[in-house]
Amino acid sequence: QVQLVESGGGLVQAGGSLRLSCDASGSIFSINVMGWYRQAPGKQRELVAAITSGGSTNYADSVKGRFTISRDNAKNTVYLQMNSLKPEDTAVYHCNADVRPIATPYRYLEVWGQGTLVTVSS
Repeated sequence: QVQLVESGGGLVQAGGSLRLSCDASGSIFSINVMGWYRQAPGKQRELVAAITSGGSTNYADSVKGRFTISRDNAKNTVYLQMNSLKPEDTAVYHCNADVRPIATPYRYLEVWGQGTLVTVSS
């Protein structure tokens, strides 16, 4: 079984910074794409940023230049550095990963974390 556990959320003033972490654990053969999604109250979940195992990244237009995604493949961990935070960044941030479990290394399993709340006050 594979689990994703996020940490690093909290309350911050507008203009501040936070760093989110997501640790993948369990019987993991490999991980392809890891990403961060967010869901604000009353809105649909949206992609914030994603990164491949090779380091290629993709960002939502709303966070380009402010957020940076990175990962440590040896630790199966992905990070999201969030700078210049705005009230509209307030949301629950979920980690997502495409994992190949040891038991079934020939197929990918999409795994989600429980989420961590980020609140940005004005």
